[in-house]
Amino acid sequence: MYAARSGVDRLMPMVFPGLDPETYRVHALHSQERMWPETNCYVDLWIEVLNALGLAPEAMLGFTLTQDFEGDQFTFFKVPLEDLEALYGVVATELAIFDTVENHVETQIERGRLCLVEMDSFYMPDTTGVSYQREHGKTTIGINRLDRENRTLDYFHNGGFFRLEGDDFDGVFQRNLAPGSLPFLPYTEFAKLPEILPGEAHLRATAQTLLKRHFIRRPRHNPFVAFASVFPQQIEALAARDFDFFHKYAFNTLRQFGANFELLASHLAWISPEGRFEEERQAALKIAETGKTVQFQVARAVNRKKFDTLASAMSPAIEAWDRLMDGLAQKL
Repeated sequence: MYAARSGVDRLMPMVFPGLDPETYRVHALHSQERMWPETNCYVDLWIEVLNALGLAPEAMLGFTLTQDFEGDQFTFFKVPLEDLEALYGVVATELAIFDTVENHVETQIERGRLCLVEMDSFYMPDTTGVSYQREHGKTTIGINRLDRENRTLDYFHNGGFFRLEGDDFDGVFQRNLAPGSLPFLPYTEFAKLPEILPGEAHLRATAQTLLKRHFIRRPRHNPFVAFASVFPQQIEALAARDFDFFHKYAFNTLRQFGANFELLASHLAWISPEGRFEEERQAALKIAETGKTVQFQVARAVNRKKFDTLASAMSPAIEAWDRLMDGLAQKL
């Protein structure tokens, strides 16, 4: 797939021809009106890739039923690759990196394939105010266009589609290493996109099947009961650390479950527009809302050094999770 780049007298390989960060419109799942406009880098990326394909990302979200509390964090939820293939005909697998990352990415783009690469957010300007030029951290991007000559990169990341260039280009591809240094070879996947897009009937039928499958794989016990038993102690320990650590903790706990269940609510609305799962959708939204509310309660508790009030903070989520699962058990 190729598209002409303005001001350049040659064709520039692109996975999605003509896609421009300046005119790109994000999917409604990333609307700023949502409680959690962004979720995590992997799911957000696939939402926008499917958006670029003109397909409904809501169809893939049944896997959110399987999120659990893992003792120190909530499951970093990721769409299973087999679900992407069953729903959309997208075949994604690991890409072996044995040459420079740029060489591999260029080869795959020329074949119309999207590379998903772990990059250092320190060099990614779309993370300004969070990681950009502040701290090093891994995050996954999907590369639509790579121009080594002009040192520019167009990529899907989090809730949008962006461009980086110049020194940031050199940074993400580790071009600024000292002579003789061995570069870090990142984990990379590549996706073979379908030649024929699936229709809505296929998406809905497959999504129904997957929802039942993921319901069977749900946690055996209420994850918010487990979280509530350690949450006050976690926050008390958190209060003794630098405040920046709070953001990391919140991302891996409150934001992970809040965003996860808001996406589940969107999935239930999409899969049954006639409202069959409306009560369950509302229960999922209550969990998402609890995550948002508790963030403010944590800030107050840390400032006041009083943590006993957090013991009941998870009660709305505990009750909502039980309603959600009981309702689905009757309807699936």
